[in-house]
Amino acid sequence: MYSSVDTIWVLLGAVLVFFMQAGFAMVETGFTRAKNAGNIIMKNLMDFSLGTPAFWIIGFGLMFGQTKGGISLPFIGVPDFLVRGDYGASYPTYAFLIFQTVFCATAATIVSGAMAERTKFISYCIYSVIISGLIYPISGHWIWGGGWLATLGFHDFAGSTAVHMVGGVAALVGAKFLGPRIGKFGADGKPHAIPGHSLTLGALGVFILWFCWFGFNGGSTVSMTGDDTLVSASKIFVTTNLAAACASIATMVLTWFRYKKPDVSMTLNGSLAGLVAITAGCDAVSPAGAALIGIIAGVVVVFSVEFFERVLKIDDPVGAISVHGICGALGTLLTGLFALDGGLFYGGGFSMLGVQALGVVAVMAWVGVTMTVVFYVINKTVGLRVSAAEEIAGLDIEEHGLVSSYADFMPVVNGFVTEDASASVVPATATGPVSLEDAIPVKAVSTGTGKKGEVKMTKVVIVSRQSKFTDLKRALNDIGVTGITVTHVMGCGMQKGRSEYYRGVPVDMTLLPKMQVETVVSKVPVRTVIEAVKKALYTGHIGDGKIFVFDVENVIKVRTGEEGYDALQDEVIAE
Repeated sequence: MYSSVDTIWVLLGAVLVFFMQAGFAMVETGFTRAKNAGNIIMKNLMDFSLGTPAFWIIGFGLMFGQTKGGISLPFIGVPDFLVRGDYGASYPTYAFLIFQTVFCATAATIVSGAMAERTKFISYCIYSVIISGLIYPISGHWIWGGGWLATLGFHDFAGSTAVHMVGGVAALVGAKFLGPRIGKFGADGKPHAIPGHSLTLGALGVFILWFCWFGFNGGSTVSMTGDDTLVSASKIFVTTNLAAACASIATMVLTWFRYKKPDVSMTLNGSLAGLVAITAGCDAVSPAGAALIGIIAGVVVVFSVEFFERVLKIDDPVGAISVHGICGALGTLLTGLFALDGGLFYGGGFSMLGVQALGVVAVMAWVGVTMTVVFYVINKTVGLRVSAAEEIAGLDIEEHGLVSSYADFMPVVNGFVTEDASASVVPATATGPVSLEDAIPVKAVSTGTGKKGEVKMTKVVIVSRQSKFTDLKRALNDIGVTGITVTHVMGCGMQKGRSEYYRGVPVDMTLLPKMQVETVVSKVPVRTVIEAVKKALYTGHIGDGKIFVFDVENVIKVRTGEEGYDALQDEVIAE
């Protein structure tokens, strides 16, 4: 007899875990460049779409299949093609199948971020089928299918190791096979920052994942019947939330100390690190233990990201290896310390910690070896990495024929094209406000006599921050200049200034949105225009803008045929 409450709870958990795909898609898209956004979305869509039938056809049986006598084998489940057996408890088999399917998809999609911006789409599709149908189910059987680790008492309640570490180790192997993105490391081996194009999307993804994690961990009770289960599920919600919140704080404080400013993207990684770490022991630790696990994970993820990037020279655009691989293993081990029943800090001795360590090493070895074989074969057959030309152009256009994922928008464009892209960037050294003359330099460009009859006409071009447009327009209007043309442009300067950091790495060059305002004056003195513009734009900091002054040979008003001075009178050029 099935329980309606339990069935609804399992299905609700499945829905929330499925929605994590949207969270991963947003995080990975936001942390990478706009030219690859469509490719990232497509990979997140297809690893779930391809993984679902693979897990249904073969993977589920390898994970949960038993002998006819109902016995679970130690190392691999009995194949049950198309899931025809009965695996229900207080809920139907179908509810259990969809719940496990979405967990499988989570492990598969983790790899997408670490291999982003340089992986062939067909190769990623092949990988998705293999990890979903073979690699994840076998190690999952050891832990959740009654296999040898489950027999030893290995505790991984919702998948720090079974799901997240599996994806993290696969991501490490894949990123190592691929090599870094073009421009990530200089000739001296030092990493260059390649900022993601939308931290807004990245943050949205993290909030989605945080929300869905309550289904990931809480739903893993697979029951809401009985007082003990209700208490356990409620506590899981609390421990899950505490770990994520405390990890976020720890990462923010640490990056504030190390980088002089709280790093946004790294703090977002910290939130996920806390969620991953608490997943193994969310049911077994106290709220205080969960907070400590979160703090530890929030600190470890920062040093892990730096280690893989600076020491091992592995390019992981979103930090998937550190968040899921390292913190997945860390959370599993910390369960052996903080578990109220059997943890080392609660008088349980080293027995539980030893089993936890054995499980982590065994799963890491299984995934590391098998994924090495998989990626080696893919690389030797269809190939793993796109060409340099395709990578520079962007995978949206090269892999999918998609000109832009952002029609009618102008996202920030990273300035990297080659490994030498930063060679001409002047080191940043200034530490405070600069003078008006240095902040807004004026450059005069002579293009001819500048005369038509006896009246001199001058073109003034201003490039500055978009946020200063209202002040600039008001200043020009006050001196009688009402005819302007405004263009949105992208650019960066070569001024000396204070270095900024992205995930702990100095940012060498990033093209930022600017405005370019043009006007031609004759009646209003040029010097008056220049002084008004400088006063409107000046803040004393690098990036206030530049003013270019050109001689104009002639101006012709098309409607009336007037030329020169007369053509400029009472003329307003709308933006």
